Amino acid sequence: MTLEFPVAPDESATHAVSAPSPAQGDRPYTPARIEGDAHAVEVAKKLAAEFAPEAALRDRERRLPWAELDAYVASGLWTITVPRAYGGPGVTAGTLAEVVATISAADGSLGQIPQNHFYALEVLRVGGTPAQQRFFYDRVLAGERFGNALAEIGQKDFKRRTRLTRTFERWQIDGQKFYCTGALYADWIPTLVVAEEDGRDVTYLSFVPRHTPGVTIVDDWDGFGQRVTGSGSVRFEQVAVQPEWVVPFGASFERATTIGPFAQILHAAIDLGQARGAFAAALDFVRERARPWVDAKVARAAEDPLAIVQFGDLAARLRGAEALLRRAGRFVDAAQANPGEQSVAEASIAVAQARAATTAISLDAGSRLFELAGTAATLDDLGLDRFWRNARTHTLHDPVRWKYHAIGNFYLNGKLPPRHGAL
Repeated sequence: MTLEFPVAPDESATHAVSAPSPAQGDRPYTPARIEGDAHAVEVAKKLAAEFAPEAALRDRERRLPWAELDAYVASGLWTITVPRAYGGPGVTAGTLAEVVATISAADGSLGQIPQNHFYALEVLRVGGTPAQQRFFYDRVLAGERFGNALAEIGQKDFKRRTRLTRTFERWQIDGQKFYCTGALYADWIPTLVVAEEDGRDVTYLSFVPRHTPGVTIVDDWDGFGQRVTGSGSVRFEQVAVQPEWVVPFGASFERATTIGPFAQILHAAIDLGQARGAFAAALDFVRERARPWVDAKVARAAEDPLAIVQFGDLAARLRGAEALLRRAGRFVDAAQANPGEQSVAEASIAVAQARAATTAISLDAGSRLFELAGTAATLDDLGLDRFWRNARTHTLHDPVRWKYHAIGNFYLNGKLPPRHGAL
């Protein structure tokens, strides 16, 4: 069943300075203050323990996690990439990745929902004006959350893509987007738009308040994994936006910036979390419920020598993926501090290596869970299949074969990877 959420008109959305703000009472909470990197990880672990018990139920019943998202935002974790100069914690890329992985291990959907929130903040950091940065950072610190409307299905022709039309009287957006993860839950929907300038098409990211006339959010995501990410459609019909809400996008890829590797390290973190969740579930099931195979001649499945070998293999590869992700975080931090052709390329390659490893381990851990746990693990009420389904769905975001190509071309031929959001 498809549910539509037509957005009610909101006159306050006509000017950036008067856009809806949780500080004005729209939010039942003000986000807690995250004091730094260690504190962020500590809070993430606490939340993950709270989110895990009903993750299978939310997945099975497609129960949208409104209360969990409120708790997630109230914890302060959605503020952690706001720079210290603007009042935020300004944590490292490695810490952000660990936070996302920790939440994803408990619930893959909850781990993915803020991915584009953080992505939009990076686009803002790279391409926004100081006034835009101050405005939107303040919104985030007050508890507002960003979704996304970036992707379109089958619209390779720029003339037919979601467009920003500008006149002296009005700026407006028209078009339709899909795979809009988090838009269903968002206060603002950062939207990729095409505008004509001097006879050519230029791309921008326009922050669109959810409660703007002409915005319709359609909950039509029906993928077999990541079921409650809200990754459905958004329609824009003569949606008015303010110039202050429009940030350069395409221009940010004409020079060396960290938007691409930053986006990809978040995806790697989600996959790593899925792997951790599947590995932990396999350990618990084999220790507590699985029956030993007759030829093993042992009393407990956990004593099966061949199972022990498989767990050893998974553990080694999982730790390797974790190490690559931490290493990638250091490269992203270095490139953010000193962006250049070489530093950004090195960050992209480091993240590509992490993504290759996390893709493989998330899929393998989700699959081998059943090989090691046995038929009893397939019972529907356990929901253990969600780990593989979530991993398989999320790892399709970008083809891993092109990660290997970029890595090989960099080391073998000295070719710098392309600059875009998928690498």
